[in-house]
Amino acid sequence: MATKDKTLHDAFYETLKDVYYAEKQSVRALKKSAKAADHEELRQAFETHAEESANQVERLQQVFEIIGKSARAKTCEAMQGLTAEMEEDLEDFGDSPAADAVLAACAQAVEHYEIARYGTLKTWAAQLGYGDAAKLLDETLQEEKKTDQLLTQIAERINVEGAAAEGGSGRKSA
Repeated sequence: MATKDKTLHDAFYETLKDVYYAEKQSVRALKKSAKAADHEELRQAFETHAEESANQVERLQQVFEIIGKSARAKTCEAMQGLTAEMEEDLEDFGDSPAADAVLAACAQAVEHYEIARYGTLKTWAAQLGYGDAAKLLDETLQEEKKTDQLLTQIAERINVEGAAAEGGSGRKSA
């Protein structure tokens, strides 16, 4: 029995399911990160992006509708690895002056993964003739890039503050 050749549409759908799972996990991770963050600006960035990510999940549901498929998540091994790394880092650095810098770095790892995936999905949607889906995916892509830039700016400030606190005990509040 011959197997059907996989198409770009198949790749798009599988990646969409993967990102749908990843985005739902991102909402949870951002809420947890916001609770763990000591630096006010970082905490606020996590809370704001958690709300954005919830909207991104809704956008993904719209993309599923556009392509005529039900919204289904497929376990995203990459996101599981990134969130496991965040958990480990929170445990290792939770009470240190470097905790917020480590949290910001973990969040940026997630953003970079999402930027790569949304960029791919946007391109594929356009190639497959899903113009409306491409627009929705681009909207999310731009939000992810903006969040990454914001996290970079915050991390640069946190890193300076954390370095100034070196040698002290416990976390430095901003």
